[in-house]
Amino acid sequence: MTLSLFRTCAFAALSFVAGSLLTRQFTVHAQDSRVFELRVYHTYPGRLPALQARFRDHTITIFNKHHITSIGYWVPQDSPQKESTLIYIISHPSRDAAKKNWAEFVADPEWQQVSKASEADGKIVEKIDSTYMDATDFSQIK
Repeated sequence: MTLSLFRTCAFAALSFVAGSLLTRQFTVHAQDSRVFELRVYHTYPGRLPALQARFRDHTITIFNKHHITSIGYWVPQDSPQKESTLIYIISHPSRDAAKKNWAEFVADPEWQQVSKASEADGKIVEKIDSTYMDATDFSQIK
């Protein structure tokens, strides 16, 4: 009786593990088309705090509305970049979706109002660098 109970439990455990592995495999393949975007914003002197406030208070919320998923936001540790650089990574379901998401974001009346209001004291962003990326098979983020 004990051996039979052991076999039943072992079979159940192996089935669970196999199912988990298959689910993970299909989940990873389903996300293969997700594209990541690295964006680096270079601000005019003294304007980084205004850019950070705009992202913190408005931009991320508007991104969410347009299916732009925030992964993370950073500032460099070393000068002179730390005074004028915001780095962030976002994701989109695909490259085509990224194009659509950005077009809708830029056309959003709320974003246009926020952008205009945040630049009442002068322009904030001098230059934007954008790089689209695919996650590698050994990346922690897929």
